[in-house]
Amino acid sequence: MARSLAYEAETDGVVIRVKPSFLEEESSPSENRYFWAYHVEIENRGKHTLQLMTRHWHITDREGRVQEVNGSGVVGQNPVLRPGAKFEYTSGCPLAAPSGMMQGTYSLEDETGGKVEARIPLFALDSPYDRRAPN
Repeated sequence: MARSLAYEAETDGVVIRVKPSFLEEESSPSENRYFWAYHVEIENRGKHTLQLMTRHWHITDREGRVQEVNGSGVVGQNPVLRPGAKFEYTSGCPLAAPSGMMQGTYSLEDETGGKVEARIPLFALDSPYDRRAPN
């Protein structure tokens, strides 16, 4: 099944696609709590098998507040991607403002110890509650 993903970046044969979606049922605007899910697809178009080792996220809300998130793997996994393989997962992001942006990097290693810092594209976190909607 083809997926229409809104944001895409490629770094050294690693393609990252992201599709965010606002979760109305998890959000409470009266309490300044807004929640998004984002679906990520990581595709290895290179010649080497890669393992995702770490992630780094840079999250900025519309008020300019920044969160940095670093950690091992994604959703509790360090997936291995052979050439031509894809890995998909869904995660979430809460903000105290009705809009923001996310971007980041995944660090991957090949079987020879070579490293790739794959860029996660900048993507918008917009909700129907933001009348300014800068993104």
